[in-house]
Amino acid sequence: MNKLIVIVGPSGVGKTTLARALCLKREFAIAYEQHRERPFQALFKRDPKYALANQLDYLLFRAEQERELRNGTLPALMDGGLDLDFHGFTQLFRAHGWLSDEEFGLCRRFYEHTRSLLPPPDLVVSLSVADETIRQRLAKRSRINIASSEDTALFNSFVAEWLDSIPASNLLRLDVSDESANYSKSTKAILERLTE
Repeated sequence: MNKLIVIVGPSGVGKTTLARALCLKREFAIAYEQHRERPFQALFKRDPKYALANQLDYLLFRAEQERELRNGTLPALMDGGLDLDFHGFTQLFRAHGWLSDEEFGLCRRFYEHTRSLLPPPDLVVSLSVADETIRQRLAKRSRINIASSEDTALFNSFVAEWLDSIPASNLLRLDVSDESANYSKSTKAILERLTE
C-alpha cells in the first residue's frame, strides 16, 4: 500500500500551490479538491439547504480518491483530504447552522466508519500563513469559495483539535508566510521528512 501525504490548512493557505510544487520535484500520484466538478458545490453556495448533500459528496469523493491513491504504484499526495473535509469544513458548516446536529452526526458516522476502513495518512503537512495573505488570496480567486477569510480562525480551531491527535512522527507543521513562489523551503522540508 502506498504512502499517503496530505496537505491541510484553511482555504487560501496554498495547499494546491504546494502540491504542484512537490510534483515538480518528485513523481507523485495526486488528488485535488475539484471544486467545479462537485455536483452540490455551486448549489450549496446559492442555497444552504444543500449543505448535507455537499458534505456527504465531498467525504465520499475524498475517500474514493484515497482508496485509489493507496492502490496505485506511486507515492500519493492529496490537496486537503477526507480528514480536513470532516474536521474542518463539516464542523464549520455545523457552527454556521448549515448542518443540524442530526446531519452533523450522520456526517460523523460516515467519516468514522470510512476512516476505520482506510488507514490514516502517513504524513499530514499542516500549512499556516498570515491572515491578511489568506484574505488577499481568497479575494483574487475565481473558483467557488465556501469558507471565507472570516472563517479562518474558527476553521483553524477545529483542525487544531484533530492535528493534536496525530503523532508527531506523522505531522509536519509549516508556516508558509515567507515562502517563495515555488515553495522551495517547504518542498525541501517535506521531501527530507519522507526520506527519514
